[in-house]
Amino acid sequence: MASNWRADRGYLGEHPTTATHDYMVIDDRAYRIHKVVVHTFMLGDVDDPELYAAEPLINWQNSEMGKWVMKHAVETPEWHKHLDQSVYGYRFAIVAKLKDKDYTFWTLKWNSR
Repeated sequence: MASNWRADRGYLGEHPTTATHDYMVIDDRAYRIHKVVVHTFMLGDVDDPELYAAEPLINWQNSEMGKWVMKHAVETPEWHKHLDQSVYGYRFAIVAKLKDKDYTFWTLKWNSR
């Protein structure tokens, strides 16, 4: 039986690149867009996690960082829910798309903590 796997090249060819570039044209200018997890929080094992996530989501949105992200994000930030079996609960992440300049500001102000 022949195998197409090579440890130095991966399956069927060269190692895929991990660099992704997302660009968007806004007002006739091209911007590099960064997809960033701007906030995470956890919930315990609850019946309706989306309902219980409403309060932490609103609290984040009304915080200084939340207001800034909502104003400067290219699109409305998304939130994602993941089941975390190690703690029998849910992990939520808020993901925003930011332009280069805004990403740099966000990183310097809030990500360095």
